Amino acid sequence: MTTATLKKSAVEPRTEVDPITLQVIRGAFETIAEEMGHVLYRMSFSSIIRESQDLGAGLFDLDFNTLCESESTPMHIGSIPGYLRGIAETIDDGEWYEGDVVVHNHPYHGSSHTPDLAIVVPVFFKGRLVGYAANTAHHVDIGAATPGLIIDVPDVFAEGMLFAGTKLYRKGEPNRAMWNFIRRNSRAAGQLVADIEAQVASARLGAKRFVELIEKYGEATVFAAGNQLMDYSERLMRQRIAEIPDGDYVAEGWLDDDGRNRDQRLKVKVTVKVRGDGVEVDLTGSADQTPTAYNVPFEGSTKVAAYCAFRKLLLDAVTSDVRAPSNEGSFRPVKITAPLGSIFNPKAPASAEARFTQCNRMIDLILKALAPVLPDRVIAGSSASISFAAYSGVRPSGDYWVFLEVNEGAYGGRPHSDGPDSIDNLMANTRNNPLEDLAMHIPMICDRYELRDDEPPGAGEHRGGIGVVKAQRVLTPGFITHESERHTDAPWGAFGGREGTVGKCLVYNTSKPGEVKEMPSKFSGFAVEANDVMAYYSPNGGGYGSPLRRPARKVLEDVLDGFYSAEHAREAYGVVVDLKAETVDAAATEALRARMRA
Repeated sequence: MTTATLKKSAVEPRTEVDPITLQVIRGAFETIAEEMGHVLYRMSFSSIIRESQDLGAGLFDLDFNTLCESESTPMHIGSIPGYLRGIAETIDDGEWYEGDVVVHNHPYHGSSHTPDLAIVVPVFFKGRLVGYAANTAHHVDIGAATPGLIIDVPDVFAEGMLFAGTKLYRKGEPNRAMWNFIRRNSRAAGQLVADIEAQVASARLGAKRFVELIEKYGEATVFAAGNQLMDYSERLMRQRIAEIPDGDYVAEGWLDDDGRNRDQRLKVKVTVKVRGDGVEVDLTGSADQTPTAYNVPFEGSTKVAAYCAFRKLLLDAVTSDVRAPSNEGSFRPVKITAPLGSIFNPKAPASAEARFTQCNRMIDLILKALAPVLPDRVIAGSSASISFAAYSGVRPSGDYWVFLEVNEGAYGGRPHSDGPDSIDNLMANTRNNPLEDLAMHIPMICDRYELRDDEPPGAGEHRGGIGVVKAQRVLTPGFITHESERHTDAPWGAFGGREGTVGKCLVYNTSKPGEVKEMPSKFSGFAVEANDVMAYYSPNGGGYGSPLRRPARKVLEDVLDGFYSAEHAREAYGVVVDLKAETVDAAATEALRARMRA
């Protein structure tokens, strides 16, 4: 059986690949990654993977560089190099064999957070280790103190099963003791095991396709193409960064609390340091690490969020004139600094499971910091707060049911258009879960799912996006854990636009609709009874540009669509709407706007 220690391949690719072959190999890389992602979500059993597609997949070289990635959630694929570095430190046997399959999720050895299990398969060619095929996916339950999601726990050991370089297969043979350990330590063991098996199938397929590609074009050519494509992405990113004037750009914001200490808001400070064609995101000045799970693993999440921010801002596929390959090259010009012991770089063994809203706020503040010098690229403040809910209970059979759900938010107004309504957050693109799927598999019913109508979006020439309101009713006694943000710090307005609206979360029983409990933005293991409802209202985005420049016709359309009232149209936009005639009083509007400008 072929083995390999963690060292570089014997082939040092120096070949210059011609443009046509380069594009063919680029297409092959992208197709392999996409095929890996499709296999993973189509074979999975839990809705968070099967429907929401909370996953990532790709191929990697021996230096752990991302050669290609699936079009999945950015946090997943961008984090896998950190997982690979952590596996190099911890792998069973200290070496790879053909047929090995490794599972890894340790946040102090590179993972994004514990529920995101990575599956890694080594890629051998002619008896030598040449790379890796890997994926990550979020799992419904890994045996933590509360089902599915955890916030208020003292350390990383309370987050559930920790795997560090653990072999599920060794030389092709299953590690049955480890598989049994996994089955016996999860409330949703059937789903967990089936989803891991889907990950294994996906990674093995990626390894097979990688070898086929090398056999067709040759090892030197394939890896030379990979290096050229990474260099190309790096050049594009550096060119975009070089267009930003050198300087230090600062923005600050506040997180509601850490999930336990309700009266202590947590500061997030971002300093973007632009120097030539490189940039540093300095998080010095942000809050100290918390005593709960509301911390962010530095390697697997903090760094990835910063990479994501600049890829979105400078290499967006729609706004860029050229399409940059999704690979390691775009990460190279971006440096991240966070003091050890801070919320973005906690010291072990601090818990760090509930880390996603902090990452979104970091991206939101990077945009705010750069707004003065990139007015045509940034958007106003977004919800920037994932709503991640875990519902659970026990069936009459004694088996647990666990359901994980990601709720949508809203983006801020943009330079040339309104902010998108009811859209996933700044560094995620998970899909919403079909309500039919919910009713088929889980004892829950969705009572309400629509655009938020209790508060208006941020006013502006381009208004902020409208958040979602979703009311989920449990049909049995159970528990809810919820991670969200921005109940106190509204999305910011840009260039004269008004700020958006904070979020909120309510719990009530359908038999007593008048008795409503307003919940904090995050809470753990909240006990609920049959027919209790959790209604989540995501924040509305901030406005971009002066509301007085918004065309009166668009204001009228918003009013008629029920997005805000005629009174709000008059007060915020200076537009006088005749509701009976469904028209704008042009003369009254012109006069009112003149007075407001004065």
